[in-house]
Amino acid sequence: MHARRLLIGLVPLTLVATAACGDDGSATSTSDSGEKLDKVTLTLNWYPYGEHAPFYYGKQKKIFEKHGIDLTIRAGQGSQKTVQATAAGQTDFGWADTPALLAGVDQGVKVKSLGVFLQTTPASVQFFDAQGIETPADLRGRTIAGTAGDALSKTFPIFLEKNGLKESDVQVQNTDPAGKIAAVISGKTDALLGYASDQGPTMQNKADKDVGHLRFSEHGLNFYSNGLIAGPKSLAGPRADVAKRMVEAVSESWAEAEKAPGPAIASMDGASEQLPPEEVLSEQFRTTLTLLHTDATEGRAPGVNTEADWERTIGVFTEAGMVRSPKDVSEYWDAGTALRG
Repeated sequence: MHARRLLIGLVPLTLVATAACGDDGSATSTSDSGEKLDKVTLTLNWYPYGEHAPFYYGKQKKIFEKHGIDLTIRAGQGSQKTVQATAAGQTDFGWADTPALLAGVDQGVKVKSLGVFLQTTPASVQFFDAQGIETPADLRGRTIAGTAGDALSKTFPIFLEKNGLKESDVQVQNTDPAGKIAAVISGKTDALLGYASDQGPTMQNKADKDVGHLRFSEHGLNFYSNGLIAGPKSLAGPRADVAKRMVEAVSESWAEAEKAPGPAIASMDGASEQLPPEEVLSEQFRTTLTLLHTDATEGRAPGVNTEADWERTIGVFTEAGMVRSPKDVSEYWDAGTALRG
C-alpha cells in the first residue's frame, strides 16, 4: 500500500478518542459573517491522499459553511477503525470502505452509510507494464502480493472465477499492507492487490515506471467502495438535521471538486506531513473521479445510491465470506438521510 502506511504504528490509538461535541450534541461556532455553525468532525479512512481533495476543497470554498457546518477533518487509521469510532460517537461522521461497514454491521456495530460516493470499486491487480499483463489470463503462474483477510484478498477469488481462472492458477503471497509496493518494486512479486486510486500512482512515482491495472470492475466484478458513514449519535435527536446538511455539503463539495481538480488538489496543501507529492495526489484524484457512479446513477449527484447497487454489493461480500448474516439494505444504508436526487 502507499508508503505513508509505514507510519501506522506511530499513530496513537487515541486519534479519534475525543467526541466532536458536548453531551447534548450542541457544540457550535460563529462564521465570519456572524452565522451560527454546527461543529462537525469527519474522520477519514487514512492519512489524507488524493481521494480526499473534495473535503478540503469544500472547506476552503466554504461549501460546508454554507450548509451551516464548521468542519474539522481528521486523519484515520483504516476503514475498520473509522467504522468503530463513528459507531461509538468518537467522531460525528466517517469516510470508510463499504466492506468494512458491512462487516461491522454483521458483527453488531451500530453504524450506517449516508451514501457511497465511490460506487465503482478501485480494487485491482497492479503491475509494471513491462510485465506484459494485459488480461486476467496473463495472471497464470504469477505471484501477487496480497494481505490475508482484507477485502481485496477476500474478493480476488471471485474475480478469478469470473474470468475463468482458479485460485491455484496464481500464488498470493501474504504481505504486510505497507510492504506490497516494495514487493513489486524489488521483484519479489509480479503484482499486488490494491486500489487503482491509491497504490498505483504511488508505485509509479516511486519506481518511475509505468503501472498497469486489471480493474475488478472492468472484468465482471463491481461493488461499492468508500462513502460517508454515521453512528446513532448523529442520526437521531438534535444532530439528525446536521446529518442531512452534511450529506448535502459533501455531495456539493465532490461536484465542485470534479469541475476544478487542480484547485481541489491545491486545497490539500499542508493537510498532513504524510501528504504524497502533488503529481501523485493529482493522479490519485483523477482516477478517483472515474469511480463516482454505476450505470444506475450516471448523471446524478455524487453520493446518490440505489437499492439494487446495495444489494449487489451485499451479495458480493456474502459470497466472499465477509458477511455471514446478510440483512435488508435498510440495515446498512440510511436512505432517509441520504440524497434522493
